[in-house]
Amino acid sequence: MKARHVTFIILLIIIADQVLKLWIKTHYQLNESHKIIGSGFQLYFVENPGMAYGWKFGGNWGKMALTIFRMLAVIFGTWYLRKIIREKQHKGFIFCASLVYAGALGNLIDSAFYGLIFDKGMTVDPILKDYTGYSGLAEFSSNGYASFLHGNVVDMLHFPIIDTTWPKWVPVFGGDKLEFFRPIFNIADASITSGVLSILVFQKRFFKQRNQQETHPTVETNAVVNDESQVS
Repeated sequence: MKARHVTFIILLIIIADQVLKLWIKTHYQLNESHKIIGSGFQLYFVENPGMAYGWKFGGNWGKMALTIFRMLAVIFGTWYLRKIIREKQHKGFIFCASLVYAGALGNLIDSAFYGLIFDKGMTVDPILKDYTGYSGLAEFSSNGYASFLHGNVVDMLHFPIIDTTWPKWVPVFGGDKLEFFRPIFNIADASITSGVLSILVFQKRFFKQRNQQETHPTVETNAVVNDESQVS
């Protein structure tokens, strides 16, 4: 797979991810949701100050640490993608690595810049020591809701395949809400997950050629091959 193909894949994912995020951020109020007609799929706007699928990690310091980690991952990913392209590794592996890279870069954009370009977003309450929401629609503004590296990732994809309540006779959970799949995520999260899972599932196929080359190296010598050497 050539570098221009990888670039096209990455740009396609990032553009789709950011267009949907920007539209949701400016057209949905926080925690607003709408079902897509004829399916169990929902667009459900939440802001994620932590990791993928809503996992959180500390307050402001944890947020900055995660954003820096994303930056380092993107820097390393840039070097690694160039490396495996030059080595002409399996096209499927390069494609999956591109998915992971694009997803990491897509969420990094939110973390690094959304706090600077939007007037509203979830921020940490110093008294509660937790993130608090906001009301109304967010707008583009030069007076952002947070500083560089402190923006929140926008999530909106929700697939509650099962949305009901536990039967009352079930111990402990009886009468409680039963929902699967609960996490709300975005295109970047889906890209990362798809890439990682595909690498795990198809790793034998992806690395088969490489392993064969390592276990059967070609030995080159300067010996002269002629009739006498063959007879002896």
